Amino acid sequence: MRGSAPAVLPRKESDLRAAYWDQVRTFPDGDRVRNCIQCGSCTGSCPVSYAMDISPRQLVALFRAGFLEEILRSRSIWICASCYACTVRCPAGIRVTDNIYALKRVATRMHVLPRHFPAHVMAEAFAGNLRRFGRNWELWLGIRYLLQARPTALLAPRMQRFALAMLRRRRLGILPGRIKRVREIRAIVRRAEELGGL
Repeated sequence: MRGSAPAVLPRKESDLRAAYWDQVRTFPDGDRVRNCIQCGSCTGSCPVSYAMDISPRQLVALFRAGFLEEILRSRSIWICASCYACTVRCPAGIRVTDNIYALKRVATRMHVLPRHFPAHVMAEAFAGNLRRFGRNWELWLGIRYLLQARPTALLAPRMQRFALAMLRRRRLGILPGRIKRVREIRAIVRRAEELGGL
């Protein structure tokens, strides 16, 4: 990907960028990402930048250089803690966290996801739990993630002991609980999906 000239974007990159700008239009001042001065305040403010393979500052630089696919295949957008420290401290007024959420939505919709880091599976399972039960079901969330990320971990004695301890302390439900008025939650989730939020 880095070998391609940024001035003439490949068709896939052009499609990804078009999908990204569609997402950016859903929140105020989304196009301010063009005003980035590469000061590094976002990266310096980020409590999880140490775990990212591409820092928040580099995300913007790569985007401007025409490497959106590389960004979407990175782990960084899925590691974001959603603390908004980068957004609060940005001198250019860029809504960095909201832009990262826009990138997540594009990655999911266009199926351009990081290999060997299926955090998107957890996001999809969480949204599925909300749709179905109106709340999260931690057991299914954990199982679905581990089946994708590390299937052998489910068989590890340490994991089994941990799950049993959680069950004994009633911190993990075998069956999902349902909330009252789950139809209203489903309507909210459905509307968020229509607006591009989930």
